[in-house]
Amino acid sequence: MARSAIVQEYAPPPASTTLSLDRKVTSERQHNGIARPKGYRVSWHANPAVELHHFGQSHPMKPWRLTLTKQLVMAYGMHHAMDLYLARSASYEELADFHKTDYLDFLRQVMPGDMEKAEQSENVARFNFGDDCPIFDGLYDYCSLYAGGTIDAARKLCNNQSEIAVNWSGGLHHAKKAEASGFCYVNDIVLGILQLLRLHPRVMYIDIDVHHGDGVEQAFWSTDRVLTVSFHKYDKDNFFPGTGALDATGPTHPLNPGAHHSVNVPLHDGIDDDSYIQLFRDVVGNCVDVYRPGAIVLQCGADSLGCDRLGCFNLNVAAHGACVAYVKTFNLPLLVVGGGGYTPRNVSRAWAHETSILIDAQDQIDPHIPEDVFFRNHFGPDYSLFPPLSEMRKLENKNPRPYLNSLLESIREQLRYIEGAPSVQMSFIPPDILGLREDTEREIEEEIALMDEEREEREGKLSRRRELERGLPTRGELYTSS
Repeated sequence: MARSAIVQEYAPPPASTTLSLDRKVTSERQHNGIARPKGYRVSWHANPAVELHHFGQSHPMKPWRLTLTKQLVMAYGMHHAMDLYLARSASYEELADFHKTDYLDFLRQVMPGDMEKAEQSENVARFNFGDDCPIFDGLYDYCSLYAGGTIDAARKLCNNQSEIAVNWSGGLHHAKKAEASGFCYVNDIVLGILQLLRLHPRVMYIDIDVHHGDGVEQAFWSTDRVLTVSFHKYDKDNFFPGTGALDATGPTHPLNPGAHHSVNVPLHDGIDDDSYIQLFRDVVGNCVDVYRPGAIVLQCGADSLGCDRLGCFNLNVAAHGACVAYVKTFNLPLLVVGGGGYTPRNVSRAWAHETSILIDAQDQIDPHIPEDVFFRNHFGPDYSLFPPLSEMRKLENKNPRPYLNSLLESIREQLRYIEGAPSVQMSFIPPDILGLREDTEREIEEEIALMDEEREEREGKLSRRRELERGLPTRGELYTSS
């Protein structure tokens, strides 16, 4: 699709008394000095149809936050610095690379009224639909659109058509193989990583959502080809999803290749900018040094910002963006996706700022939101891209320095068990991660049983030889292995 056609698709109707959209954004781009980055390419993957879906009046997930993000990006003229792609729907077969077909069939066929039907009640409960994950009009289309954006973004990286690929509608990290969870129905991140694994021996996943990235961690639990790193609020009994403890480092059996490949950074309420940024750099820097990934996937859930409807941190927009800027310094193929974030005006501020970081335009962006931004009234009263979120609802920081130091020390100790970057057969792509997990654990059990049999046989032969040397009769109970 031509660039002009995409811009037109993304534009609100221009008022007859103002400049045309193209003239406005060109003027803003020239005013801010935004140019295409030199030496690398950034691609933007989105589809306006995602923005139109509605979870329900009282539900905190608002796809409309993508509309606000888009308007800010365009008002600053940032879209001129990126390759724009109208995301397509993922095919059924692409979704089935990870998700079970009976779950996808349910997603494709279910209607909002089915929630109340007795004949559907079993499937509704089985696939975990309810208040968190409601059934709404166009649910399957919504899932396939945001998943298609992430899959296409990953393929642009694999084909060397982009060095950084962005899909703010993606990042739904809680969805499981056959279960909806935490506002997430299809795990586009897992699907994107599976694409990257076709080219890269190792992929590193980083999650800065306030909630633990449990769906992605679980999907790659038993493989050393993906290192998952999640920074999140952790309270097993009182904060969703209740997973992500420091000692949840992967399978406990040392022969399982996924052992030690889940890095969790459990935080408490109120962490501030300086503490978060320093911890992020220390943990991520150590992980990259040890694991040496070929590509990185960064989930930028904005519910870790201060003043979020469901979050409990004290982060400002600039601090959230500093994490994106740091990951960009590794100069690795980078897939950037959205995630949580339930105060739409702040989500859009963060993602627009992070878009400017990805195109090297953060120093050219006026912190005062342009006058001609559509829906500008939502950013009042200060109309700033960087409101003082940490002061507007300041929570006590329950993350003292000794605690953060202990987290870093534990993670460094965990990384010592990863003996350099794993060597893999490039033709091997995990087609079914949870099936792989079960197969791996079964193979390990069989290997252990075989080793036990061989050990018993060796011990038996040795004991029999000793008995014969001593001229003693054979007695079975003497050969029982300890």
